[in-house]
Amino acid sequence: MPGWELGFCPPWLALVLLVLLRGPAPAAAQRHSRASPWRTLTGDEPLVVARGGISGLFPYSSEAAYSIAKTDSLSSTLLWCDVHLTKDNVGICLPDIKMDNCTDISALYPDEKKDHLLNNVLVSGWFPVDYDMADLTNVTLLQGIYTRTDRFDGQYGIFSVDALYSQFKPPLWLNVPYNTFYSQHNLSMRSYLLSVTRRYIIDYVSSPEVSFLSSVQARLKRSRTRLIFQFLEAALVEQSTNQTYGSLVKNMTFIKTFASGILLPKSYIWPVSADLYLLPYSTIVLDAHKAGLEVFASEFANDNVIPYNYSYDPVAEYISFTDNGVFSVDGILTDFPITASAAIGCFSHTNNNSNPANLSVISHYGASGVYPGCTDLAYQQAIADGADYIDCPVQVTKDGILVCMNSIDLFSGTSVVSSSFGTRRSVIPEIQSGPGVFTFNLTWEDIQKQLKPQISTPEINYTLVRNPLYKNAGNFITLADFLALAKKSSLVGVLIRIEHAAFYAEKLGFSITDSVQGALDDSGFSNQTSLDVIIMSTSSSVLKNLRQETKYRLMYMIDESIGDALGTSIEDIAGFAHSVAVHKESVYPKSAAFILGRTGIVKKLQAANLSVYAYLFMNEFVSQPWDFYSDPTIEINTYFQDAQINGLITDFPRTAVAYRRNLCLNLGKDMPQYMLPVQPAGLLQLLPQDALPPAVPPSPVLTEADIVEPPLPPASPNATISPLDTSSPPPTQPPSAQAWRLSASLPLFFVMIAASLSVI
Repeated sequence: MPGWELGFCPPWLALVLLVLLRGPAPAAAQRHSRASPWRTLTGDEPLVVARGGISGLFPYSSEAAYSIAKTDSLSSTLLWCDVHLTKDNVGICLPDIKMDNCTDISALYPDEKKDHLLNNVLVSGWFPVDYDMADLTNVTLLQGIYTRTDRFDGQYGIFSVDALYSQFKPPLWLNVPYNTFYSQHNLSMRSYLLSVTRRYIIDYVSSPEVSFLSSVQARLKRSRTRLIFQFLEAALVEQSTNQTYGSLVKNMTFIKTFASGILLPKSYIWPVSADLYLLPYSTIVLDAHKAGLEVFASEFANDNVIPYNYSYDPVAEYISFTDNGVFSVDGILTDFPITASAAIGCFSHTNNNSNPANLSVISHYGASGVYPGCTDLAYQQAIADGADYIDCPVQVTKDGILVCMNSIDLFSGTSVVSSSFGTRRSVIPEIQSGPGVFTFNLTWEDIQKQLKPQISTPEINYTLVRNPLYKNAGNFITLADFLALAKKSSLVGVLIRIEHAAFYAEKLGFSITDSVQGALDDSGFSNQTSLDVIIMSTSSSVLKNLRQETKYRLMYMIDESIGDALGTSIEDIAGFAHSVAVHKESVYPKSAAFILGRTGIVKKLQAANLSVYAYLFMNEFVSQPWDFYSDPTIEINTYFQDAQINGLITDFPRTAVAYRRNLCLNLGKDMPQYMLPVQPAGLLQLLPQDALPPAVPPSPVLTEADIVEPPLPPASPNATISPLDTSSPPPTQPPSAQAWRLSASLPLFFVMIAASLSVI
């Protein structure tokens, strides 16, 4: 991998290398001090409980997982350990009683699989109870969730509870999930726990067994240890009381007799419908607080499919449990404690933040992660979310109406394939290699009345969909209506994207640049100063043409990932554009979802007085490299603080706007550790040589040849494209003045556009 000298990092060096992941620790690395109206039982901020450390990335309870959680999370973060007992009565930390689910023990002892009764069910596997601690010395940990990276597997050994405390001396939470099972094997979890608490402080102990908590309550009464009753699925039966957990949750007074708090799956607190939307929250937190019980919520993970209400934003989910104005849980049990720490320490109580970060947020087809792109609902949502600019990719219809559509090809963003117009597909090599049904094939009335919007699903290969109840919601919108909507808003401005201008001029005899300028004039944008106008294109000829004719801001979009740019090419761009949009991977190249480093492209462009915008930001966790912990906010934070971009283009404006309003960005040297940007290529330094991602060829260097284009041709009255279809009826209403003005610039046959292209 050229440019990076990488080597294997032995586990004992993991703690030393943590600073490489998120930069050097600031002088005051803990959260800043401010008064906060928390609705917890004590009025203190909620706790973060790191389940097995950062087990969302590293193997559960591994040294790296605990090290980074200890270093990069809130100082009060508790390290969670699910305690299991070996045959010689050593407590160890594992996520599962079956070690073959989370270690390589089956490879080391292939013939030692055993059967044990677990909750009255015969289960086969490798169990801690069959091994002395010495037998487990060479057993290493594996990532037990197969959707997470396995490149850290086999590096870290099993942690005992004593080793965990000795190495990290953390606030510690021990969970005892299988006391009854160990009792059946003549091992006493009670005796083990009491011996541990005589040696050092255990802050919290939890268990789903009432009898176990009751048995240790008297002995731990005078210690600082708090006992927490863990709720399992509502329909399961708690053996010692013979009651379901769903019935026990209704009796807080009884729980208070043996515990000081409860730990529940988050769905107990905020139920979710079968189609993955939030239902009204329950009164469990309020009821528990009334009874004097702390409440901890579990099952948080950034890479879970969370309710669609959160738009794949884990920070938004944490906030809904900790800062919703009605209640706050007392703690969060999570596989990603850095995200939870940031949500609590930086993103809570931000309504009065009057000094947001200087990061421009541009929508991508409106809030297209929430509603179908380029619809009235998507634009209204982007405005409500606080986007600075909403964007309109301009296309033209058969009857000369300028519209905002995801693409010139209606296959993207509409239901044209399943409509009666699906047979009008054709191949136009100047536009794309595959077939399509193009906006200029249909009239505006055809599109309005016969097609439905369709929400984008960029990560459908991972079965991640967006807001399915609203996948066809909203109405298509003309450029004129888009501009009218913007003028009534509090936006900073609008962005209009122009593509295929040469094709329109040569083949259709239509000047889209003139028409866009005319639409802006008609909407009053040419004689107002309250709203900015940015015109973006991947075509230098479009921007050079506009630079001579308009006062609008111009943005050049580089539509491929680049690793560098020649000085002459940057000078050329600076001659016709005010800003540049670059692909995210042009800033942080990656391989196998690991960041390889940071290029110098942003600083080079900014040195030529070009503002730099990165695209495309999405919230779906599979869209982020592992370095960002499956968190879109950590990704944005790194591009802003480390790469120092001027703005970004996103499907989810709300997430970006919430980021720049967080309360930690103005803290300077007091920035908390969990809000520092990740260090480029930091994770690679924790990988052995045989686990490094494959080397990738360097991204191309942008040259003048990539930028220079012939001037835009004039709109030709001798356009060569043949009519495709003449069967659509004329509009039932007279066209608007805007439509007449645009149509006047077209040759007559464009109004009856094109049926003799090769139909497929």
